[in-house]
Amino acid sequence: MRLEGAEGPEELEGHLDRLALVEVRFPVFTDGRGYTTARLLREKYAFRGELRASGDVFRETLYYLSQCGFNAFVLRPGESIDSALEGLDVFSEGYQSTALRESPLFRRRLTGNVLPGKST
Repeated sequence: MRLEGAEGPEELEGHLDRLALVEVRFPVFTDGRGYTTARLLREKYAFRGELRASGDVFRETLYYLSQCGFNAFVLRPGESIDSALEGLDVFSEGYQSTALRESPLFRRRLTGNVLPGKST
């Protein structure tokens, strides 16, 4: 099932338990609605299948897309797969809570749950 940029996850409510894949299309990288859609699918609707970002997707966006819950990507034409994959490792720690991390950095520091080698 594909959601266009203007369509929200409520379009799929009641069907997600039968879907293995949801693709969210980004018409332009400056359209951030797909990030919200991904977070809602993962957190509110508990979608655990493949969540694919397509459209204007490139190296500099992969880390942020993954933090919102995307686990598959269709790169825009001309993008190098190897270079894009390096984009997933641009940052080793993040401040905010994400679809991958429930607690923000200040709470993880309080519990000692930060990446090794990072300052607390």
